[in-house]
Parts: sequence; structure tokens; C-alpha cells
Amino acid sequence: MTTNHDMLPPERIQQAILLIRGQKVMLSTDLAKLYGVPVKVLNQAVKRNAERFPPDFVFQLATQEVASLKSQFVTSSWGGARRTQQRKKF
Repeated sequence: MTTNHDMLPPERIQQAILLIRGQKVMLSTDLAKLYGVPVKVLNQAVKRNAERFPPDFVFQLATQEVASLKSQFVTSSWGGARRTQQRKKF
């Protein structure tokens, strides 16, 4: 679990919310950091409890969307080494 000093500041949370396909979303890496868990653990929890989430809670970014996001970040702060990113809609 995260401690108060490990949590993302509100400004960072606001910056992590992106508009994709007309929806406000967060990268799985940012959401995992917010909850203080590894991305793999977050993704496993969502898969194991899929019935608790709306069908469009998670979606895969298209190649063009990933390229667009990468071009917006000078330094990849969201784990650019990953081949795919999942978006969590809220």
C-alpha cells in the first residue's frame, strides 16, 4: 500500500487524465501508481474481477494513439518500453 508521501499529488493526477476517443482516461501505469501497486497486479485484478467493471472500462490503444502519446512526452514517464498501453476510463 502507498504511504502519503508516495501518493501522486493532485496536480500530477490531473495531468495524468488524458482525452482519448472523447473520453477522459488514465494510463494503466498512472492508475497503478495512484493505487501503489505494480501495473501487472492492477491488470490482473481487473481481469479477475471483470464483472465489477463496465465493458468499456479498459480498452487497448491503437498503434496511432500510442504514437501520438509518445510524441507528446519528451521523456517517456509512462513506461514507453511497454508495447501496448491499456486505458482505464473513469
